Amino acid sequence: MPAPDAMPTPRRWGWLVLLTSTTTLVCCVIPIALVFLGLGGAVASLYGNFPFLTFLGLHKDWTFAITALIMLAAAWALFRPGRACPADPELARACNTADRWNRRLLTIAFAIWLISLFAAYALLPLAQWLGYL
Repeated sequence: MPAPDAMPTPRRWGWLVLLTSTTTLVCCVIPIALVFLGLGGAVASLYGNFPFLTFLGLHKDWTFAITALIMLAAAWALFRPGRACPADPELARACNTADRWNRRLLTIAFAIWLISLFAAYALLPLAQWLGYL
């Protein structure tokens, strides 16, 4: 058995994916929800104080594309063929726990991404089609 310091460190794909999918939430869903609730001034203040929100909003196609690529890479890392946990019971238990959490985080990130995608691209045409605007 290799020395503990020679063991490969686990990758934290789940947290990276959740963080990157949250950018789509920040750029698209939160401003739409605030305006819907009548807090347009709050959105204007946010965009005035945090210029990166304007950048994300103007480049939402790239934001969604890059986030989708990161989530695809994370999904491949979690579900790739031949992936296995160590034979040592303690390491296997830790590996299985980390795997469960990474799958949960990937699912949450994918749900956030889908909600953001709907809000950014389909919500306005749907509201216009239904006659709300």
